[in-house]
Amino acid sequence: MSKICLISALGLALAAPAAGLAQSPPEPGNATWFGIHYIDTSTEGAINGVREDETARIEMIEDFIADDLTERGFTLVEPPADAVAPILNPVHSNGADTKIAREMGSDYAIAGEVQKVSNLIQSVNLYLRDPESGHTLRAGSVEIRGNTDEAFRRGYSYLLRNIIFREDKEE
Repeated sequence: MSKICLISALGLALAAPAAGLAQSPPEPGNATWFGIHYIDTSTEGAINGVREDETARIEMIEDFIADDLTERGFTLVEPPADAVAPILNPVHSNGADTKIAREMGSDYAIAGEVQKVSNLIQSVNLYLRDPESGHTLRAGSVEIRGNTDEAFRRGYSYLLRNIIFREDKEE
């Protein structure tokens, strides 16, 4: 098995939902959509700064995810800008995301993040949480290869189909 195939297989293995998550996929409802937080830990980002194509790619993938959620029957609402301003990353906000969603009367808080390890390796993540309890209902992470629109769409499409909305069937 080549190194790239092995790394890809490991990335898909990381996408398995965490133990103890809900067995049924989430029912449609109102969701506060925090979008995608971008983290560039690559040397390229440290040297060259923010790239316009990556900024556009994050906007594209936010729309892609929002469209998918809407097609599944979710009603997405944006959190108030002043409530989100002090939060660096909604995914790791010590419950600030669920507090905002709860105050907005949402059924879910949904947020994601992308970590750029290099121009070849990106880690894409998505979290769906219960605003009342703060518990994560579904979450997943997939390592993608490439820094292209297609790679991002494939990664998040996989997460949505096979992790966030996967149905566990009893045998």
